[in-house]
Formats: sequence, C-alpha cells, structure tokens
Amino acid sequence: MKIFRFLLFPFAILYDAVTRIRNFFFDIGVFKETTFNIPVIVVGNLSVGGTGKTPQIEYLIRLLKDNYKVGVLSRGYKRKTKGFVLLNSTHTAAEVGDEPLQYFKKFSNIALAVNANRVEGIFKLCNLKNPDVILLDDAYQHRKVKGSFYVLLTKYNDLFIDDFLLPTGNLRESKKGANRSNAILVTKCPKNITAEEQRVIKNKLSKYNKPVFFTTIKYAETTLGSQQIQTEKIKDFSVLLITGIAHTEPLTNYLLDLKVNFEHLKFSDHHHFSEEEIDKIQKKFDKIQAEKKMILTTEKDYVRLINILDDLSYLAIETSFLNEQSKTFSNLINLHLNGNN
Repeated sequence: MKIFRFLLFPFAILYDAVTRIRNFFFDIGVFKETTFNIPVIVVGNLSVGGTGKTPQIEYLIRLLKDNYKVGVLSRGYKRKTKGFVLLNSTHTAAEVGDEPLQYFKKFSNIALAVNANRVEGIFKLCNLKNPDVILLDDAYQHRKVKGSFYVLLTKYNDLFIDDFLLPTGNLRESKKGANRSNAILVTKCPKNITAEEQRVIKNKLSKYNKPVFFTTIKYAETTLGSQQIQTEKIKDFSVLLITGIAHTEPLTNYLLDLKVNFEHLKFSDHHHFSEEEIDKIQKKFDKIQAEKKMILTTEKDYVRLINILDDLSYLAIETSFLNEQSKTFSNLINLHLNGNN
C-alpha cells in the first residue's frame, strides 16, 4: 500500500500546486471570503479524518453554553437530505448526519443546523436563532467563510508536520495552512506522555508560532444505552463491538487494557448499515452463549443504529486537556470572544 501511494507522488505534487493556488487566491482576495458580525470558531484539521473533531466541538459547547447562545453548523456528512436543515427532535442520522444528531441529543440549548454551503448556513442560522457565537465543524479548508478563530487538530501519532499531500500522504492541503490557525491541539495523546515528548512536538511545530496544547481521550465511567454498567465491569461480558469510525485503535486498545473479551465488526467511517448487515450483526450476537453479553458501539455509531438494532450500548468519550492546559485554552477562547463583543 505504501509503495502504491509513493507511486502516486506526481499526483501529490499536482494536488499541492492546485491547493496552493486556491489558497493564494483567497489570501489576496481574488476568491471571496465572507466575514460575519459574530465570532465564528472553526474546528478542523489538515489531514483526512480521525483527529477528534467531534469531541472537540463538544468540549467547546460545554465551555461556552452557560454564558453564550451557541450555534453549531456542520456539513452533515453522508446525510440523505440537501441544503439547509435546522435540527429538531424528529430528525434521524440519515437525514442530518451522525455527528450533528449526536450534538443535538446531548445539548438541548444550542441552535444546530447542517448545510454544505457554510456561508448560506451561517446567515440562515443567524436569522433563525440569533446565536452569540457559531462553532463551525470540520471547515478548516472551507475558505469561503472567514472564521474569527481557528482550532487546528493534529493526531499525536500522525502529526501533520510529518505527513505529505494526498494521495501519497493524508494532507488535504500544504502544511503552510497551519499558519491560519490560532491554536494547535495535539489530540489522542497517551495519558502518560512525557514532558520531553511534548517538548519535541512543540519544537516541531514552533515554526508556526502558535500556542500548542495536548489532549487525550477520556472514556465515560459507565456505558449508556440498553445496558448501563461501570466501564471497568465490561470485562465481565462477552462483547460484540460494532464500529463505523475512521480510526478504531484508541477504542480497541482501551478495551484490551480493560481485559475485555470482544469480537470486532469494523465498518467504514459514517457507514450506513444495510438490512443485511443488521441481520448479520444480530445473528452473530444471538450465537454468543455467554450469560452476560452486550453489543457495544461508539456514540457516533449509536445515533445511526439506535432505531434499527436492539440491545445496543455505547461508550461515550470526551476531550481532556493534559497538564491542566484546559484553563489556558479556555482563557484563550474567552479572550477572543470578549474581544469580539
């Protein structure tokens, strides 16, 4: 696979040229960027998928919701509807996308919409809900919107600084795009990352002159859904694990650390399950002979599976800042918002 991607190097050079020209035209004003009268915080990455955008958006919602009227706009990836949709309690993941529906079910006091056209989406969301701040999900390359603050995510074991352009590597645009960020978050770090490791990563990223933060995944203390048990007791169950996310290693490694006995059925990111696949999952679960058993999935998959699969539990995650860096990050966000009000 690596050799094949290396052979695609000439296409990566062409891709790099196209994206650089596009960004240059936005930088000099040939292509229009739309600014807004309220703060627009953009969360995204330079690499494709799996950097932890969803828990980071949720972190920002928790941070801001008690003091600001928060609006969230997402593309609604792989949804079956088109155009602008303001979420309500009747919507399904197929209609609005799994991540937006996850936000909606967890946070009742936010205004949440989906629209692939982010400029149109922001205007409509502002007209309908009049938020104080908008969080823009996975829109780092959507330069038709001029965000007021950019949070750039990069995964601990797959830093953008060590990567290359598609299709040889996984970068959506040149590393130079990091210059647009206001803060860089190194995500999915091991909890025991050393000060020396953090120093090495900061040195790698120092050329961008941005504040660098380190975050990890924090798993919920109990499962939710059909069976609500303490996470440490999952090991007492025979588990059928169902995932449709980009990178499953953090979850599977966590379960292995808990000494959980599980069989893993892995599907593509944002996968829409067919009736045949659901039937296969149910039959495989029914064949498990253990007295204690469960179907376990991620929270993002749960919102797609809840209405089509019985006896389903999920393990929620949150972003957690290391070394008490959360206060510094929160101050940075609040300083920005106070400067825009």
